[in-house]
Amino acid sequence: MSGEPAIRVLRDPDETSRAAASAIAIALAEAVATRGRADWATTGGSTPLGIYRALVEAPLHDLVPWPAVHTWWGDDRFVPRGDPLSNVLPFDRVLAPFVPIATEHVHVMPMDRALGDGADPERVAREYAAELAAAALPTAPPGFPALDVVVVGIGADGHVLSVFPGSPLFDADAWASSVPAPTHIEPHVARVSLNPGILRTARLPIVVAHGSGKAAILASVLGAERDVRRWPAQLARREGATWFLDGEAAARLHA
Repeated sequence: MSGEPAIRVLRDPDETSRAAASAIAIALAEAVATRGRADWATTGGSTPLGIYRALVEAPLHDLVPWPAVHTWWGDDRFVPRGDPLSNVLPFDRVLAPFVPIATEHVHVMPMDRALGDGADPERVAREYAAELAAAALPTAPPGFPALDVVVVGIGADGHVLSVFPGSPLFDADAWASSVPAPTHIEPHVARVSLNPGILRTARLPIVVAHGSGKAAILASVLGAERDVRRWPAQLARREGATWFLDGEAAARLHA
């Protein structure tokens, strides 16, 4: 899908997170109203914390029909669920205890099971792809599931999910793949990531970035040159997506 995303520049990280949370809540509610359930992929790190805090407060808490919501992860590190590096940990601590979401609707990547069995991230990827396929979600060309919302942050190198510049995942058909530990960016931990095509088929890709540390990469990703293999975040630079940025992150964007 070509075109340009909607770009919203907010005053500060809190306002940015609240605006993103509002868009997520509306999209989830509309999905449930349309097809009886909603499926969204969230992320980890600092990006979702403010979003989760906004979602557990009124009015968004009551807007989302939580019992019909299914939560997935765009990527995660090959660590236990309770590890500080886990992308699930912020969800478990900040969102899940305060909303009526069913445990069986929380689709975490099976890192704990694999680690306990002495298995590798490749098995996690296979099992997660199978779980996503079993959900029988609507798909869109070229055949990836059309999640209602996919939330991503942006790495300093322009990566999204665990799709780094030049990633072989651009040429993969699998819905989820293992990713070797990156050497150029921390943490140096193996990962599992959904296919980057998920951002092309998502009904609403949402990018959230704040702080002056993101200004340079955003200027490149949203600049004149398009090269998704160099800047994977450009996968979300498409019509139908919304980017929520604070003033510091957007400081180097051209008017």
